[in-house]
Amino acid sequence: MGWTPLFLQMENKNVLIVGAGEVGARRARRFIEAGANVTVINEKVPNDLVDLGAAFKPLDEVEKWVEWSDLVVIATGDHKLNGRVAELAKGKLLNRADYPDEGNLIVPSTFSIGDVQFSIFTGGKSPLMAKELRKRIQKVILEEDILQLELQNFTRNILKENMNDQKKRRDYLYKILNDKNIQEYLRQGNLEDAKKYIKQQLVN
Repeated sequence: MGWTPLFLQMENKNVLIVGAGEVGARRARRFIEAGANVTVINEKVPNDLVDLGAAFKPLDEVEKWVEWSDLVVIATGDHKLNGRVAELAKGKLLNRADYPDEGNLIVPSTFSIGDVQFSIFTGGKSPLMAKELRKRIQKVILEEDILQLELQNFTRNILKENMNDQKKRRDYLYKILNDKNIQEYLRQGNLEDAKKYIKQQLVN
């Protein structure tokens, strides 16, 4: 298969999107939200992308902007143009919407619940099933799971300051995960009371 999942730090990275149809616009929004500098080459300029801060450049400057970029996304319906841009982008991070296997970067179906990010990649076999799997995962993850994540982070920070033994810290975090009182607090959406309960347990 060859592909492996990674998360990239995109803050202030330069991303060139060639094409601003449905796929290109969606990927432009994603990279803008991640803090990247996004430039789009397309005949028509979607207003929402302009409002979000994307820059738009003409096609005859494509070589210049490929050189500028850290990552190139090719998302046009013009196979000849796509091939030309791919040739210019050799040595760059390259995502191809038309032929993903001819790039070296996949932009998977991704969504967030709280601070938890999920990515689904079907190896190009079925974008439809990627959407269906996303819906199923969203039904399984509950608000109390996200609150538990926040509570685990809160407790880890306290334990790091007060407990040197990593195994003991891990065991304590498992104890919190299975504590019936904490589970009830989180079912009620009561994160602050759960934190108070943790502090009391640590003092005792």
